Amino acid sequence: MSEMAQRGMVALSETGRHRVWKLGSDVDTDLLAPGYVMQHGIEVIAQHCLESVRPEFASEVRPGDVVVAGPGFGIGSSREQAAAALVRLGVAAVIAPSYGGLFFRNAFNLGLMLLTCPQAETLADGECIGVRFAGTPEILAQDGRVLACEPIPDFLVDMARSGGLLNQLRKRLAREGAPA
Repeated sequence: MSEMAQRGMVALSETGRHRVWKLGSDVDTDLLAPGYVMQHGIEVIAQHCLESVRPEFASEVRPGDVVVAGPGFGIGSSREQAAAALVRLGVAAVIAPSYGGLFFRNAFNLGLMLLTCPQAETLADGECIGVRFAGTPEILAQDGRVLACEPIPDFLVDMARSGGLLNQLRKRLAREGAPA
């Protein structure tokens, strides 16, 4: 099993379909990684992810599913466990109109793709969507609509596809023949 699979990481597929878990606006880091479980490892923290708004989430989310939310996803504290919990559960991406700044950086550093889509809230819970990365990312809705996302810098796409910053650095060092 690859390191990404062991950590629950799933790449966002351009050919596959991804089930939507719909949330509201201003989902903060305390909802993603509750404070009362922060003394535990990521395996335990992930099992409590979103439990106060979607109690079934941690037990029913499947590798490759995506989270769709309103504006302000990941606002709050700087805890990287908020993004790590989603990665551990196999969430392939989060799609929202906007993100908390610290969450945004933590997510890419940990290999979680974030798509900034002004029309994200038009997607339905349980809908199966596709994603296309031909230039500007696009969401392919189940009903045939195409939702444009904001461009993502290539270095962030590469970071997420590599499984995060540390994996990206390991790969670069291996290509250059340096010890990891």
